[in-house]
Amino acid sequence: MVPFLYLLLPSLWSSRNRARRRERGDSLRLTLFGAVGLAVMTALFTGSFWLTLQLDQYAELGDFLLRLGLSWLFLTLLSFLAFSGIVTALSTFFLSDDLRLLLAAPIDKARLFHARFLRTIGQSSWMVVIFLLPVLTGVGVARCAPVGFYVTAGLTVLPFAVIPVALGSGITLVLVNIFPARRARDILMLMSLLFAASIILLLRYMQPERLLRVESLPDVTAFFTTLQLPITPLLPSFWAGEALFASLHGGYDLLHGGALWTTALGLTVLLRAANDRWYFTGFSKAQEARKTSFSRLAALERVTGLLPLWAVRRTLLVKDLKVFLRDVTQWSQLLLLCALVLVYLYNFRVLDLDRIPYMRGVVRNIYAFLNLGLAGLVMATVCVRFVFPAVSAEGAAYWIIRTAPIKLGDFLWSKFWTGLIPVFVLTESLTMAGNELMGIDPFLKVVTAVAIAFMSLALVGLAAGLGARYPRFGADNATQVAGSFGGVTFMLVAVFYVLVSIVLLGWPSSVYLISRVRDIPLSAAQQLLMGGCFLTGIVLSLATWWLSMRSGVRALEQMDSTPG
Repeated sequence: MVPFLYLLLPSLWSSRNRARRRERGDSLRLTLFGAVGLAVMTALFTGSFWLTLQLDQYAELGDFLLRLGLSWLFLTLLSFLAFSGIVTALSTFFLSDDLRLLLAAPIDKARLFHARFLRTIGQSSWMVVIFLLPVLTGVGVARCAPVGFYVTAGLTVLPFAVIPVALGSGITLVLVNIFPARRARDILMLMSLLFAASIILLLRYMQPERLLRVESLPDVTAFFTTLQLPITPLLPSFWAGEALFASLHGGYDLLHGGALWTTALGLTVLLRAANDRWYFTGFSKAQEARKTSFSRLAALERVTGLLPLWAVRRTLLVKDLKVFLRDVTQWSQLLLLCALVLVYLYNFRVLDLDRIPYMRGVVRNIYAFLNLGLAGLVMATVCVRFVFPAVSAEGAAYWIIRTAPIKLGDFLWSKFWTGLIPVFVLTESLTMAGNELMGIDPFLKVVTAVAIAFMSLALVGLAAGLGARYPRFGADNATQVAGSFGGVTFMLVAVFYVLVSIVLLGWPSSVYLISRVRDIPLSAAQQLLMGGCFLTGIVLSLATWWLSMRSGVRALEQMDSTPG
């Protein structure tokens, strides 16, 4: 055994024990995630296989585009791995709970470095490997690549994963020596926001919608030139793409393959030297107590004072909002979601949909329900990330709520109102702005706007209620709570509810639009069925909202009455 590998055994044993110790809903969660993962991998393989076959029809142009596509693929993964390496290195090298014990033990610092670095590489790159596996397999099968292609792929991905992770670990080492580790974590969250925003701006800068315009065909060459701008021979992504492209034709690019391996080894050596020099200084700073100074946020208190809420619920609402605003990891993710929504709406403005035949007439208006479905899924995602973990977020301090002279119903309803306002504003804006940019019929604008209001009530209430029924006060973060049995259950129920709501609203609306276009009056039976569908949708939303909140309050009361 390599001398430092024994340091990885405790984490492996811990993972094995967690797998053996099944909790309620583990089988359902594994089945669901496994099915989704298999579907994603199948889609990636099919997409890469089909796209490669299409490119084969264009001879030299197809080779050029495939070569460019491989470089772009690895460039994207390079950016992801670099940032993932920064975040993961912060945890494995400085914030892990077992570090104090390991540093006090008679362990050679070089062995500790190699074990932690290998762990960082594994945790940062496993998703990239799973993503690359079906994509490269699809390309290889479509091109009838030799066995050497798949061997080259393995020999290319390994050093390619090491390079950005080593760079990210070095950046983490610098940050921790400047800032305390926990403050550096907040800085990294802001960096993640900027990173994601830069990727979005880059994609918008390329303006792929130009390819939909006939008059822009002479600019296709300029478009491809734009695609080549981020591709430079100095980046490891270019080396990886060139090595794999050469192996598709039965050869091996020794220059670029060797550049990957020598760079990976060189950066590892440099990182170890820097670690020997500055690691313990950074780790010492990570143990310093964090100085906190909270602002009173008086403006927030004045705004919430205008809401028609009881004093207890208003106080709890103010408390939850202050906790949210003071947590960088929370509001930075929400800002990123808002940025994605803005890009989604901007695409409607730049795309000339009138030139697309199937986006005209009644079919175009029916697109409003696709927009509604997207808004519903966005709402469900926001709820499972921010609303569902709201009760669990109290953590070990939940005993204060239990012993305080407040009703548990007021406690849960404060969580509901804290989540309802931003969710409603976000999804209502997304729906109304999308419909306006699409030129949707006024009737559908009203229907979808009202539908979003009821869906907000239902989904936020469902998230808050199930969050109270399936709390995890011992979870380390909100992500663990969202991935629990209760979180998976919420997503399943939420998706089913959104689909049923779209069917209940979409069918009568399409009947109405078709009858108006054809100038055929609706029969009494049709009018009755339409009214019944709309009424059923409203009742379904209100019932989901009220029953979920009632069930959540009862669950908290039963928990409160349980000894211990």
